[in-house]
Amino acid sequence: MSTLRDLAEEHTHLRPADIDHLHRIAGDWQLLGDLSFADLLLWVPVDADGTFLCVAQVRPTTAPTAYQDDQVGRIVGGPEVAHLGVAYSQGRIWREGDPVWYGDVPARHEAIPVRLRTAEGEAGEVIAVVGRDTNLSTARTPSQLELNYLTTADDLAQMIADGTFPPPRHPGETTSAPRVGDGLVRLDAGGKVTYASPNAQSAYRRLGYASHLVGEDLAALHRRLAGDPLDGTEAANGILAALRGEAPPRREIDARGATMLTRALPLMPAGVPIGALVLVRDITEVRRRDRALITKDATIREIHHRVKNNLQTVAALLRLQARRVSMPEARVALEESVRRVASIALVHETLSMSSDEAVEFDGIVDRVASAATEVAATEVSVGMRRRGSFGVLPAEIATSLVMVLNELLLNAVEHGFPPADETEDAPTPAASGMVPIAVAEVDPSDRPEVVVSAHRFRKMLHVSVTDNGRGLPPDFDAERGSRLGLQIVRALVTGELRGTIELRAGATGGTEAVLVVPLARNAHDGRASG
Repeated sequence: MSTLRDLAEEHTHLRPADIDHLHRIAGDWQLLGDLSFADLLLWVPVDADGTFLCVAQVRPTTAPTAYQDDQVGRIVGGPEVAHLGVAYSQGRIWREGDPVWYGDVPARHEAIPVRLRTAEGEAGEVIAVVGRDTNLSTARTPSQLELNYLTTADDLAQMIADGTFPPPRHPGETTSAPRVGDGLVRLDAGGKVTYASPNAQSAYRRLGYASHLVGEDLAALHRRLAGDPLDGTEAANGILAALRGEAPPRREIDARGATMLTRALPLMPAGVPIGALVLVRDITEVRRRDRALITKDATIREIHHRVKNNLQTVAALLRLQARRVSMPEARVALEESVRRVASIALVHETLSMSSDEAVEFDGIVDRVASAATEVAATEVSVGMRRRGSFGVLPAEIATSLVMVLNELLLNAVEHGFPPADETEDAPTPAASGMVPIAVAEVDPSDRPEVVVSAHRFRKMLHVSVTDNGRGLPPDFDAERGSRLGLQIVRALVTGELRGTIELRAGATGGTEAVLVVPLARNAHDGRASG
């Protein structure tokens, strides 16, 4: 389905500013459709012979639609769109004519010219037509609510013809707003309520106002009801601004533990201020859930902060213990444990500053890689480089993955580029890394380097850790390796991460570790699903 902009640019000569105005109408005309109990179709002229193209459509939520099939993209000419031609050429709202039939549905046609006001604030030329088509198959008993809806709809239709509706959107303001069915209040030019729908009356009653709204000065009422005087003043000023012909931003009013969202729109048919339309919605439960989520989020972040502090305390205790141990093998094992605990603490530190249970993983990888070069037992200066992006990862993946990468990076540095005096027969510390490396000379022309690569493909995270060091020994078997580092990596990748890992010789020398980790998790058992 082509978009409004695509259709307009392909079939018409409308200017970008004209198309932007049509987008604003299509973004705000649900209000008019609901008040009119009618479908709205946005038609733009295609040729000078009276042919029109439908570029947008909205159905009412207050009445049955006149069209079962979507009309967007339909090009029509001749007698069927004569009413559109009258509105377009004469620049007036067309309401004459007998009902027409769409299949077995009788409908009443109306046509509203669309103008874009000039920079000087004057009404410009007609650029499009809004067709307002009402399904007449359902008999209606005129009620006070329906009459007020239709009267307000006619005022807004005239404002479209004048180029004063919809009002400009405020910077940063979303399209979320109260709908007609949530609650409608109509004001006269003096700001007094002339009509309030039952839902609007209920919303104000929840704020603590038990009397009828009709006859009340709504700005003064907002000032009295609001629990915070500043909020009350802002809400009142919004009503007064709408009465002056301005379009104030949406406001919230808090009172007696309840919250109401309001939107005030000026009513200025033919440029004459006759009052304002105020839409209201009771959002008490929405804000209550928001506050509960904020509290929960703060609690979770505090937990991550305390876990990080506890892990750092454990790492400090292990570090102290390592200083008191006289056996070199035991000291190395404790130092390895310190680094493993510190890598987990790094994830919790990041989560404690995040608004959700996910982390931007690139920064964590960079910090782990930097630490690996600083603490690794090697005399060679090894460069670290990251290629690609891990993106945002959920906490349950990030915690295990950071430990895996910590092991792989330390192994790549320590065993790919060992101290210069290390020989083939020299003993390897018990807990130092996961891969026994065969003795081979490193090409002095190659700068020692470890590269971490990452990319996502079909809900899978592909990671590789590659070095240009000495490479794997000929008889290396990852499945039968008994080193602690290898056991940790294998257990985390196949267990917690539900992924796969392969250790192999690099294409141009060195060693390459390749991981594939699923990013989607099964909701029933917590397992990853690709």
